[in-house]
Amino acid sequence: MNDASAPPPAPTTVAQALAHAQAIGLARIDAQLLLLHTLGRPDAGRAWLLAHDEDRLSAEEQQGFDALCARRQAGEPVAYLTGRKEFYGLPLQVDARVLDPRPDTETLVDWALEVLRPLPLPRVADLGTGSGAIALALRHGLPGAQVVLAVDASADALAVARANARRLHLSVDFVRTNWLDGISGPFDAIVSNPPYIEEDDPHLAALVHEPRQALASGPDGLDDIRTIVVQSSSRLAPGGWLLLEHGWNQAQAVQALLRNAGYAEVQSRADLAGHARCTGGRMPGAPAAAAPLETPAHASTWCMPPSSGPQ
Repeated sequence: MNDASAPPPAPTTVAQALAHAQAIGLARIDAQLLLLHTLGRPDAGRAWLLAHDEDRLSAEEQQGFDALCARRQAGEPVAYLTGRKEFYGLPLQVDARVLDPRPDTETLVDWALEVLRPLPLPRVADLGTGSGAIALALRHGLPGAQVVLAVDASADALAVARANARRLHLSVDFVRTNWLDGISGPFDAIVSNPPYIEEDDPHLAALVHEPRQALASGPDGLDDIRTIVVQSSSRLAPGGWLLLEHGWNQAQAVQALLRNAGYAEVQSRADLAGHARCTGGRMPGAPAAAAPLETPAHASTWCMPPSSGPQ
Protein backbone atom coordinates (compact mmCIF):
# COMPACT_ATOMS: atom_id res chain seq x y z
CA MET A 1 0.00 0.00 0.00
CA ASN A 2 1.31 3.45 -0.93
CA ASP A 3 2.09 5.81 1.92
CA ALA A 4 0.31 9.05 1.11
CA SER A 5 2.54 10.84 3.56
CA ALA A 6 5.76 9.73 1.81
CA PRO A 7 7.89 12.70 0.70
CA PRO A 8 8.21 13.39 -3.03
CA PRO A 9 11.30 11.99 -4.75
CA ALA A 10 14.41 14.12 -4.48
CA PRO A 11 15.21 16.26 -7.51
CA THR A 12 17.50 14.64 -10.05
CA THR A 13 20.94 16.12 -10.61
CA VAL A 14 22.45 16.82 -14.03
CA ALA A 15 24.78 13.84 -13.63
CA GLN A 16 21.93 11.52 -12.62
CA ALA A 17 19.75 12.64 -15.51
CA LEU A 18 22.51 11.91 -18.01
CA ALA A 19 23.31 8.57 -16.44
CA HIS A 20 19.65 7.52 -16.58
CA ALA A 21 19.34 8.56 -20.23
CA GLN A 22 22.36 6.45 -21.16
CA ALA A 23 21.06 3.54 -19.09
CA ILE A 24 17.87 3.44 -21.19
CA GLY A 25 19.91 3.39 -24.40
CA LEU A 26 20.56 6.97 -25.50
CA ALA A 27 23.97 7.87 -26.87
CA ARG A 28 25.90 10.11 -24.50
CA ILE A 29 26.14 12.97 -26.98
CA ASP A 30 22.38 12.80 -27.66
CA ALA A 31 21.57 12.90 -23.95
CA GLN A 32 23.89 15.86 -23.43
CA LEU A 33 22.41 17.88 -26.30
CA LEU A 34 18.86 17.16 -25.15
CA LEU A 35 19.63 18.13 -21.57
CA LEU A 36 21.32 21.39 -22.62
CA HIS A 37 18.23 22.16 -24.71
CA THR A 38 15.92 21.35 -21.78
CA LEU A 39 17.89 23.62 -19.46
CA GLY A 40 17.77 26.49 -21.96
CA ARG A 41 21.51 26.43 -22.51
CA PRO A 42 21.91 25.04 -26.05
CA ASP A 43 25.11 27.01 -26.64
CA ALA A 44 26.74 26.29 -23.28
CA GLY A 45 28.58 23.19 -24.47
CA ARG A 46 29.15 19.85 -22.82
CA ALA A 47 31.83 21.31 -20.53
CA TRP A 48 29.04 23.25 -18.80
CA LEU A 49 27.33 19.98 -17.89
CA LEU A 50 30.51 18.70 -16.26
CA ALA A 51 30.93 21.91 -14.29
CA HIS A 52 27.30 21.76 -13.13
CA ASP A 53 26.88 18.01 -12.68
CA GLU A 54 25.47 18.44 -9.15
CA ASP A 55 22.90 21.06 -10.18
CA ARG A 56 19.36 19.80 -9.61
CA LEU A 57 16.63 19.77 -12.23
CA SER A 58 13.22 21.18 -11.45
CA ALA A 59 10.24 18.84 -11.78
CA GLU A 60 9.28 20.61 -15.02
CA GLU A 61 12.80 20.24 -16.42
CA GLN A 62 12.88 16.57 -15.48
CA GLN A 63 9.55 15.91 -17.19
CA GLY A 64 10.65 17.79 -20.30
CA PHE A 65 13.94 15.90 -20.48
CA ASP A 66 12.21 12.53 -19.99
CA ALA A 67 9.77 13.35 -22.81
CA LEU A 68 12.61 14.26 -25.19
CA CYS A 69 14.49 11.07 -24.30
CA ALA A 70 11.40 9.00 -25.07
CA ARG A 71 11.03 10.64 -28.47
CA ARG A 72 14.72 10.07 -29.20
CA GLN A 73 14.32 6.41 -28.25
CA ALA A 74 11.55 6.22 -30.84
CA GLY A 75 14.00 7.33 -33.52
CA GLU A 76 13.27 11.04 -33.83
CA PRO A 77 16.47 12.91 -34.76
CA VAL A 78 18.01 15.09 -32.06
CA ALA A 79 17.99 18.01 -34.51
CA TYR A 80 14.19 17.82 -34.76
CA LEU A 81 13.85 17.67 -30.98
CA THR A 82 16.04 20.71 -30.38
CA GLY A 83 15.19 22.54 -33.62
CA ARG A 84 18.85 23.17 -34.39
CA LYS A 85 21.85 21.53 -36.02
CA GLU A 86 25.36 22.83 -36.59
CA PHE A 87 26.68 22.25 -40.12
CA TYR A 88 30.09 23.46 -41.28
CA GLY A 89 30.22 25.76 -38.30
CA LEU A 90 26.84 27.35 -39.05
CA PRO A 91 23.95 27.01 -36.56
CA LEU A 92 20.94 25.94 -38.62
CA GLN A 93 17.31 25.72 -37.60
CA VAL A 94 15.78 22.45 -38.79
CA ASP A 95 12.57 20.50 -38.39
CA ALA A 96 10.72 17.57 -39.93
CA ARG A 97 10.17 19.49 -43.21
CA VAL A 98 13.82 18.90 -44.15
CA LEU A 99 16.47 16.22 -43.91
CA ASP A 100 18.62 16.30 -40.79
CA PRO A 101 22.02 17.53 -42.11
CA ARG A 102 24.73 14.87 -41.65
CA PRO A 103 28.39 15.56 -40.83
CA ASP A 104 29.45 13.38 -43.80
CA THR A 105 27.93 15.95 -46.16
CA GLU A 106 30.65 18.39 -45.10
CA THR A 107 32.92 16.31 -47.38
CA LEU A 108 30.88 17.63 -50.31
CA VAL A 109 31.30 21.22 -49.13
CA ASP A 110 35.06 20.75 -48.71
CA TRP A 111 35.34 19.52 -52.29
CA ALA A 112 33.18 22.32 -53.72
CA LEU A 113 35.20 24.99 -51.94
CA GLU A 114 38.41 23.38 -53.21
CA VAL A 115 37.36 23.70 -56.86
CA LEU A 116 35.63 27.09 -56.55
CA ARG A 117 37.99 29.16 -54.40
CA PRO A 118 40.59 29.61 -57.18
CA LEU A 119 37.93 31.33 -59.33
CA PRO A 120 37.43 35.10 -58.96
CA LEU A 121 33.63 35.09 -59.30
CA PRO A 122 32.39 31.51 -58.95
CA ARG A 123 28.84 30.50 -59.78
CA VAL A 124 27.39 27.50 -57.95
CA ALA A 125 24.05 25.73 -57.63
CA ASP A 126 22.96 23.45 -54.79
CA LEU A 127 20.24 21.03 -55.89
CA GLY A 128 17.81 19.68 -53.31
CA THR A 129 18.92 22.27 -50.78
CA GLY A 130 16.62 21.17 -47.94
CA SER A 131 17.57 23.23 -44.89
CA GLY A 132 19.99 25.21 -47.07
CA ALA A 133 22.98 23.62 -45.31
CA ILE A 134 25.21 23.19 -48.36
CA ALA A 135 24.28 26.46 -50.09
CA LEU A 136 24.73 28.48 -46.91
CA ALA A 137 28.07 26.85 -46.13
CA LEU A 138 29.24 27.64 -49.67
CA ARG A 139 28.10 31.26 -49.48
CA HIS A 140 29.82 31.62 -46.11
CA GLY A 141 33.03 30.17 -47.55
CA LEU A 142 32.75 32.10 -50.83
CA PRO A 143 31.70 35.64 -49.90
CA GLY A 144 32.76 36.90 -53.33
CA ALA A 145 30.77 34.33 -55.31
CA GLN A 146 28.82 35.80 -58.20
CA VAL A 147 25.83 33.60 -57.40
CA VAL A 148 24.89 30.85 -54.99
CA LEU A 149 21.62 29.30 -56.12
CA ALA A 150 19.65 26.91 -53.89
CA VAL A 151 17.04 24.72 -55.58
CA ASP A 152 14.34 22.50 -54.10
CA ALA A 153 11.02 21.09 -55.30
CA SER A 154 9.53 21.43 -51.80
CA ALA A 155 8.00 24.75 -50.77
CA ASP A 156 8.28 23.64 -47.13
CA ALA A 157 12.00 22.97 -47.48
CA LEU A 158 12.59 26.33 -49.16
CA ALA A 159 10.78 28.07 -46.30
CA VAL A 160 13.24 26.50 -43.84
CA ALA A 161 16.24 27.35 -46.04
CA ARG A 162 15.14 30.97 -46.56
CA ALA A 163 14.65 31.42 -42.83
CA ASN A 164 18.17 30.11 -42.19
CA ALA A 165 19.62 32.46 -44.81
CA ARG A 166 17.86 35.47 -43.26
CA ARG A 167 18.92 34.58 -39.74
CA LEU A 168 22.55 34.01 -40.79
CA HIS A 169 22.60 37.11 -43.04
CA LEU A 170 23.86 35.08 -46.01
CA SER A 171 22.85 36.05 -49.54
CA VAL A 172 21.54 33.02 -51.41
CA ASP A 173 19.03 32.89 -54.28
CA PHE A 174 16.22 30.32 -54.03
CA VAL A 175 14.25 28.63 -56.79
CA ARG A 176 11.47 26.10 -56.47
CA THR A 177 11.77 23.54 -59.24
CA ASN A 178 12.60 19.89 -59.86
CA TRP A 179 16.41 19.68 -60.05
CA LEU A 180 17.47 21.90 -62.99
CA ASP A 181 14.14 22.24 -64.77
CA GLY A 182 13.89 25.82 -66.02
CA ILE A 183 17.41 26.76 -64.89
CA SER A 184 19.92 27.71 -67.56
CA GLY A 185 23.28 28.37 -65.85
CA PRO A 186 26.10 28.30 -66.65
CA PHE A 187 27.63 27.26 -63.32
CA ASP A 188 31.21 26.59 -62.32
CA ALA A 189 29.96 23.86 -59.99
CA ILE A 190 26.71 22.05 -59.34
CA VAL A 191 26.51 20.20 -56.04
CA SER A 192 23.83 17.95 -54.65
CA ASN A 193 23.02 15.60 -51.81
CA PRO A 194 20.01 14.02 -53.54
CA PRO A 195 17.86 11.08 -52.46
CA TYR A 196 19.89 7.90 -53.03
CA ILE A 197 18.38 5.11 -50.91
CA GLU A 198 16.73 2.17 -52.68
CA GLU A 199 12.96 2.47 -52.42
CA ASP A 200 12.63 -0.94 -50.72
CA ASP A 201 15.64 -0.58 -48.41
CA PRO A 202 14.67 -1.90 -44.96
CA HIS A 203 16.69 0.89 -43.31
CA LEU A 204 14.04 3.40 -44.42
CA ALA A 205 11.86 2.17 -41.55
CA ALA A 206 14.33 3.69 -39.09
CA LEU A 207 14.11 7.05 -40.90
CA VAL A 208 10.34 7.40 -40.65
CA HIS A 209 10.61 10.85 -39.04
CA GLU A 210 12.45 12.36 -42.02
CA PRO A 211 10.81 13.33 -45.35
CA ARG A 212 10.79 10.23 -47.54
CA GLN A 213 11.05 12.26 -50.75
CA ALA A 214 14.49 13.42 -49.56
CA LEU A 215 15.68 9.85 -49.00
CA ALA A 216 14.48 7.26 -51.54
CA SER A 217 15.05 7.30 -55.31
CA GLY A 218 13.83 4.34 -57.32
CA PRO A 219 14.70 0.64 -57.27
CA ASP A 220 18.48 1.16 -57.16
CA GLY A 221 18.51 4.55 -55.43
CA LEU A 222 19.97 6.28 -58.48
CA ASP A 223 16.94 7.70 -60.31
CA ASP A 224 17.51 11.30 -59.19
CA ILE A 225 21.28 11.10 -59.66
CA ARG A 226 20.72 9.98 -63.27
CA THR A 227 18.51 13.03 -63.89
CA ILE A 228 21.02 15.40 -62.32
CA VAL A 229 23.94 13.95 -64.29
CA VAL A 230 22.11 14.42 -67.59
CA GLN A 231 20.72 17.88 -66.82
CA SER A 232 23.98 19.26 -65.43
CA SER A 233 26.00 18.56 -68.55
CA SER A 234 24.29 21.45 -70.37
CA ARG A 235 24.30 23.80 -67.37
CA LEU A 236 27.97 23.63 -66.44
CA ALA A 237 30.55 26.04 -67.82
CA PRO A 238 33.60 24.51 -69.52
CA GLY A 239 35.75 23.06 -66.76
CA GLY A 240 32.81 23.12 -64.33
CA TRP A 241 32.34 20.37 -61.75
CA LEU A 242 29.36 18.21 -60.83
CA LEU A 243 29.76 16.94 -57.25
CA LEU A 244 27.32 14.40 -55.81
CA GLU A 245 26.81 12.71 -52.47
CA HIS A 246 25.59 9.11 -52.65
CA GLY A 247 25.36 5.86 -50.71
CA TRP A 248 28.43 4.15 -49.27
CA ASN A 249 28.26 1.41 -51.94
CA GLN A 250 27.28 3.51 -54.99
CA ALA A 251 30.57 5.15 -55.98
CA GLN A 252 31.33 2.82 -58.88
CA ALA A 253 27.82 3.18 -60.32
CA VAL A 254 27.91 6.99 -60.06
CA GLN A 255 31.38 7.11 -61.61
CA ALA A 256 30.06 5.09 -64.55
CA LEU A 257 27.11 7.46 -65.00
CA LEU A 258 29.46 10.46 -65.09
CA ARG A 259 31.90 8.88 -67.53
CA ASN A 260 29.09 7.77 -69.85
CA ALA A 261 27.76 11.34 -69.87
CA GLY A 262 31.13 12.73 -70.97
CA TYR A 263 32.54 14.03 -67.68
CA ALA A 264 36.30 13.96 -67.20
CA GLU A 265 38.53 13.57 -64.14
CA VAL A 266 35.86 11.39 -62.51
CA GLN A 267 36.80 10.55 -58.93
CA SER A 268 35.37 9.89 -55.46
CA ARG A 269 36.05 11.28 -51.99
CA ALA A 270 35.75 9.44 -48.67
CA ASP A 271 33.52 10.44 -45.77
CA LEU A 272 34.46 10.54 -42.09
CA ALA A 273 34.19 6.75 -41.87
CA GLY A 274 36.43 6.18 -44.88
CA HIS A 275 33.61 5.21 -47.28
CA ALA A 276 33.55 6.65 -50.82
CA ARG A 277 30.64 9.02 -50.16
CA CYS A 278 30.97 11.74 -52.84
CA THR A 279 31.71 11.40 -56.54
CA GLY A 280 32.36 14.14 -59.05
CA GLY A 281 33.41 14.87 -62.58
CA ARG A 282 34.51 17.87 -64.60
CA MET A 283 33.14 19.08 -67.90
CA PRO A 284 35.86 19.12 -70.58
CA GLY A 285 37.40 22.46 -71.44
CA ALA A 286 39.27 25.16 -69.62
CA PRO A 287 37.28 27.43 -67.32
CA ALA A 288 36.77 30.86 -68.83
CA ALA A 289 37.75 33.96 -66.87
CA ALA A 290 34.65 34.93 -64.95
CA ALA A 291 33.23 38.38 -65.62
CA PRO A 292 30.42 40.23 -63.84
CA LEU A 293 26.99 39.80 -65.33
CA GLU A 294 25.49 42.78 -67.13
CA THR A 295 22.35 42.29 -65.04
CA PRO A 296 22.25 41.79 -61.26
CA ALA A 297 22.99 38.25 -60.11
CA HIS A 298 19.68 36.95 -58.82
CA ALA A 299 17.59 33.88 -59.45
CA SER A 300 15.83 35.15 -62.58
CA THR A 301 19.19 35.58 -64.29
CA TRP A 302 19.69 31.83 -64.18
CA CYS A 303 16.22 30.60 -65.08
CA MET A 304 14.73 29.68 -68.40
CA PRO A 305 10.97 29.55 -68.99
CA PRO A 306 9.53 26.51 -67.15
CA SER A 307 9.80 23.26 -69.07
CA SER A 308 7.24 20.49 -69.25
CA GLY A 309 9.59 17.90 -67.80
CA PRO A 310 13.16 16.96 -66.98
CA GLN A 311 15.80 18.04 -69.47
